[in-house]
Amino acid sequence: MATNAIDQTRRMLSLVTYLRERPGAHVQDVARAFGITEDELISDLDVLPMCGTSFRGGDLLDIDTDGDRIWWHNPDDVAEPLRLAADEATALLVAARAVATLPGLRESDRDALVRATAKLETAAGESGAASSRLSVTFEAEGGVFADVDRAISERRRLWLRYYSPARDELTEREVDPIRLFAVGHTYIEGWCRLSEARRTFRLDRVAEIRLLDAPAAPPELELRDLSAGLVQPAAEDPEVVIEVGTGGRWVAEYYPHDSAEELPDGGLRITLRTPDPASLRRLALRLGGDGRIVAPPELADSAREAAREALAAYDDAV
Repeated sequence: MATNAIDQTRRMLSLVTYLRERPGAHVQDVARAFGITEDELISDLDVLPMCGTSFRGGDLLDIDTDGDRIWWHNPDDVAEPLRLAADEATALLVAARAVATLPGLRESDRDALVRATAKLETAAGESGAASSRLSVTFEAEGGVFADVDRAISERRRLWLRYYSPARDELTEREVDPIRLFAVGHTYIEGWCRLSEARRTFRLDRVAEIRLLDAPAAPPELELRDLSAGLVQPAAEDPEVVIEVGTGGRWVAEYYPHDSAEELPDGGLRITLRTPDPASLRRLALRLGGDGRIVAPPELADSAREAAREALAAYDDAV
């Protein structure tokens, strides 16, 4: 069953209490108690050590596992009542009020957040009063996230107008959402009814979104392991060679590649694989004088033609 972000947060909060009362608990037993797989539990345990009672990085949960049992090494250190500094209370109150205004948020969650915010404001005193003079407005991605999260929770289909950078066009799709996840950007993974296949959509590229009355019914699919990154080229994917100057060395950091050979001028000769070589034309345009596609020849020619068309369009505009 797909799990949305709010459900995962609730589970992790319950997990802290559960583990505090059961030192050395077995991974298998904890996963069974929470109705999740052992891999999902390990994923939660990877996040928990980044949580704690201080926003400044101290007093974090020291929880680890040897793959069989789970140990919480400092439960007493983080058991003291939470005390917030003035700036921490202000930041938390501003963020809570902003989240409460998100469209698509379930009313039960919104009501709970409003009640918690009121209690925190009372406890914060003058700091709480100061926070009321500040406000935060989320960009469109926040509203898209809330709609997707609601669709997953209610198992409803989504309608999207989505920008595809590879084709430089907007398409309309109906999608049965499976999960939200973040790998650098935030994405929705779902079953696309247009292509009749599993697809991944970046939230900041969603131009418009609507919840449909049709129930979401994605086929039973094994969730992909994203620990190695979102893009995981296959050995049979076409090979592309790109040469970049010193200003384009960042390509080797952001694109999975087979090799990156040093060039005499301080640049790199990068060999990578991609199921859609044409999508790299935009990379070539972005690099400008800092890089060029070397192979395959037809892709190199296509990138040069795209650059000539872009320059011609610019000349016409000025």
